[in-house]
Amino acid sequence: MKPTDKAGPASSRRRSAAPPVPPAVLRAAVVAAAALALVVGVVRVVTDGHALFPGHAAGWAFAVLTGVIVGHLVALGRDRWWGGTGSGAALTLAVLLLYGWVPSVLISLAVVVLVGAARRHRWRQALLHGAVDILGIGAAALVLRLFGTAPSVERPWLPATWTYSAIPTVVLASLCYLAATRTLLWFTVAPAGGGLPTVARTALVRQGLVGVALLGIAPLVVAVAAQMPMLLPLFAVPLIALDSTLWIARARAEEQLRDPLTGLPNRQWLLERTWTALDHADRGGVRAALVLIDLDRFRSVNDTLGHLAGDRLLLQIADRLRLALPRGAEAARLGGDEFAVLLPTCDSPTRAQRVARSLVAALGSPLNLDGLTLVLEASAGVAVFPDHAGDAEGLLRRADVAMYEAKQDRSGVEVYEATRDGNTPDRLGLLGDLRRAIDHGDVELHYQPKVRFDGKVAGLEALLRWEHPERGRVSPEEFIAIAESSGLMPQLTDYVLETALAQVARWRGMGIEVPVAVNVSPRDVHTPGFAGSVAARLARHGVPPGALQLEITEHVLLEEPQRAADTLAGLTGHGVKMSLDDFGTGYSSLVHLRRLPVSELKIDRSFVARLVVDTEDAEIVRCTVDLAHSLGLLVVAEGVEDDETWERLRDLGCDAIQGWLVAAAMPAEETTAWLRVRAKSGWHRGEEARAGVDAARG
Repeated sequence: MKPTDKAGPASSRRRSAAPPVPPAVLRAAVVAAAALALVVGVVRVVTDGHALFPGHAAGWAFAVLTGVIVGHLVALGRDRWWGGTGSGAALTLAVLLLYGWVPSVLISLAVVVLVGAARRHRWRQALLHGAVDILGIGAAALVLRLFGTAPSVERPWLPATWTYSAIPTVVLASLCYLAATRTLLWFTVAPAGGGLPTVARTALVRQGLVGVALLGIAPLVVAVAAQMPMLLPLFAVPLIALDSTLWIARARAEEQLRDPLTGLPNRQWLLERTWTALDHADRGGVRAALVLIDLDRFRSVNDTLGHLAGDRLLLQIADRLRLALPRGAEAARLGGDEFAVLLPTCDSPTRAQRVARSLVAALGSPLNLDGLTLVLEASAGVAVFPDHAGDAEGLLRRADVAMYEAKQDRSGVEVYEATRDGNTPDRLGLLGDLRRAIDHGDVELHYQPKVRFDGKVAGLEALLRWEHPERGRVSPEEFIAIAESSGLMPQLTDYVLETALAQVARWRGMGIEVPVAVNVSPRDVHTPGFAGSVAARLARHGVPPGALQLEITEHVLLEEPQRAADTLAGLTGHGVKMSLDDFGTGYSSLVHLRRLPVSELKIDRSFVARLVVDTEDAEIVRCTVDLAHSLGLLVVAEGVEDDETWERLRDLGCDAIQGWLVAAAMPAEETTAWLRVRAKSGWHRGEEARAGVDAARG
């Protein structure tokens, strides 16, 4: 039985009054402002009769040093600016201190143009970074002017004229350049959503190193340029070393956010990126979703082919996941064979579920590994903000809950449902109460009859009922789901078997011989020694095996099918009868029916309820009855509530019925009285039966 209640929305957080400026608009504004500043600066320098760049030995030395730096940046084969290189910044600032704003801008533009030319596919990025450098240089030049310093090619600010008052000027100009360029880069180049806290912390540390390098190297470059310009190219060595140090620092910082095998972001990155996505979704009043994906039976690959083969398979899975991502989605590897996909914007839980199904389908297509064709299935769980959680950790945990439900049900994809989550504070409290209720015998067994069409009683089904002292009657679907997800199910099954067999023994002592059916879960069937423990209980209570019937579902064969088959064979070998419950609601019923040693088949109430008005359901029931009879099985219809359904089932050849038309589930004392009356006259449709239906519904 599956609960159907949906999780309520999480408490929404206060939303911002206005959305942030779009990055594209900000980038355009930066480029436009830099172009305007460059034109105005060049015009003023030319109008004042100043040279744009020094032409003597220092100018040529700076040109050579710039060429070396450009070659170094191109050789890096990486993004030249984002993450902050120290070489170009130190060189630019040195020219600014010595010759002023325009020569410094020309150095920066030379680097931009040359590196951009070497990477033609990144000219937009080069244009943006060049504009940011221009504005940063302009900000530093304004600081110099505030301190009464306005160097030019004709009147350089030579170190020989510096006094102690020059120290704060140099320091503030360097810090202003650094702050302006890095701030603009952060807001124009950082990932959509404002960046990540870990990245922000790493960037601050890295830019602090750049600042120290600028303060230490730029004045030295100025001093050498003023006294011995021919030695300027030698500064390429410390400047390149500075860049290498910063790249190493950056690589180590990125390693903390990357999975070393697949190169995908890791769990830390995912959580921080999810926080950012949730903030934006909250401000925009939209949903965001998290999809957790786990490969089914991946362990068998490692056990059979080895861990190296498993790693190569994970690389293929990661590549396939990248290609299958919808626009705007981001993937991460959480560890082992577990992956996650963040959907920063999502229309609805249904949309997120469709995305998850497409990802699972993409991962399920055949893979080639060392000449072997492998097909790996995957299970996915979906959690949506703010429907299921209001924070990143909660969203990840609830996606994990949904993913395990998908694994258990073999459904492929499940959306989180609070009613199936045994880890909420409320349900954890209910779990503790259920444990105490079992220990104290406060969980009761009620019994619902099954009757044949000739009126004879075919048996009883034992059903759990729990009256909580504070909550009142708790739905069986709710507390059974809690028991199954918490590990309490074996204890609950022991309690039901013990109570039911004790009652059967009492009835037999009264001369009432009627078989009783008890539901058992797949976890019970997979428990080692379960068949032996059932046989021992039967012997202890003096109940013949034929008086007990165990109701199972086809899901018992989905996990560890061989162990389940051995257990079921052991039970039938002891003489215990087996009934297949909820037939037709699984995914491969015909295959499993052939493999399960059952003597009875129960048609699920979902087909019986609309039997009279729905021709498709009627046809399903007819085919099921014919199939079961061809295999020598009895057929019981659940959920029969009216005379019309009873008559239709009789005409279709069904063997027995169960439902409110016959009787609701009753406590043991009422069941005893009911059985004594029916032992003489049997059950017949009439006013008494309909009165029982009305009482049960009321």
